[in-house]
Amino acid sequence: MKKIPTLFILLTLAATLSAQTYPFIQYKENQLLYADRSENLAKFFDRWERMEATGLGNINIVHIGGSHVQAGTMSNAIRQRLMHSHPHLVGGRGLLFPYAAAARCNNPADYRVHCPQKVALTRNIYKEYPQPLGLCGISVTASDSLTEVGIVLRDSTVDYATTRIIVLGHSNQGVEPLLNLGGCTIRPSYVDHSTDRHVFNLDHPVDSFVVLLPCRTGEQFTLTGIHLDNLRSGFSFHSVGVNGAAVPDYLRCEHFCCDLRLLRPDMVIFGLGINDASKSDFDTADFRRNYLALVDSILRVNPDCALVFITNNDSYTKVSRKKYKVNAKGELAREVFHRLACETGGVVWDQFQLMGGLGSMEQWQKAKLAQTDRVHFTRAGYQLLGDLFYNALTDAHQKHSSKK
Repeated sequence: MKKIPTLFILLTLAATLSAQTYPFIQYKENQLLYADRSENLAKFFDRWERMEATGLGNINIVHIGGSHVQAGTMSNAIRQRLMHSHPHLVGGRGLLFPYAAAARCNNPADYRVHCPQKVALTRNIYKEYPQPLGLCGISVTASDSLTEVGIVLRDSTVDYATTRIIVLGHSNQGVEPLLNLGGCTIRPSYVDHSTDRHVFNLDHPVDSFVVLLPCRTGEQFTLTGIHLDNLRSGFSFHSVGVNGAAVPDYLRCEHFCCDLRLLRPDMVIFGLGINDASKSDFDTADFRRNYLALVDSILRVNPDCALVFITNNDSYTKVSRKKYKVNAKGELAREVFHRLACETGGVVWDQFQLMGGLGSMEQWQKAKLAQTDRVHFTRAGYQLLGDLFYNALTDAHQKHSSKK
């Protein structure tokens, strides 16, 4: 019963934010472009409608990107809108990573992480890394002693309690993770070493737990992700983000496809490109080629996966102290996203035009929707973008349904 007032307050705040209009935002651009040409998007909507009609089935959406996605706010805004509009169709919380287990690593606000021991952080943006990475593009490595990684789900408006937890990771010394639930230590139900999956089937649903990594002297365990699954029908929205990541960084993740098969993606939302276009040697041909390689890896996992390309947001580059100039490469990247959608059967959410085009980030910053670096958004800005994306997605869904 305590969840109802909280849900009401959050829904009221979200509705207020969505209802507020800003003169610099081009609301007419809030749509999924090329939706009527995308066979895979039509299949996605058909699957959505079957699940609504029968109450059976699962839809998995994966949002992949850099710091915009690691922050978690935009992803969670979309996730919450989906769950609140389909309260009888809530699947698992999905794949997450314990970012805050490492020092100075920001974590999404919808779950809390506690790790009192020191762990080594590896991100896919590093030139070299000792252990292979997976879909999350990031890992933490425990060494020489027992390490505890606690997870507490914090969204009181959605029931994400799960009876199936899959710990992704590997150890050259044969270390296997354990779970601590209320002081009770549990071993994996089974382990698949070929995919680095340690599966825990629980006899009751939980929304908080501790992953134990029992390393002894000379031993290590590298944790690459935690998948919160369950047997309920509904939506699962997975967000995968690494601060500073560009498209080639995910191409270097050796276990990317293996982990993606675990999620069985019905839709992938691409939020990658802002870091590619921030480089002085940004080349549109290389950008397109790398993106096509990433798309190819996803379609090998599911040829029917719907692809949504989010264009880069307008951004600025720092010239000197307190002085910035607009990054004109945002327009070049935007053209590539439209081309990619046409080549791959995907769709485009033109965030660049929706914001107001070149130089619009200045207005977002003045309205306290963007941070002073004029690259990242504030919490309110990310929340607004998530709400706008959700509206564009559901509008496309309604148009698809009306044609039947």
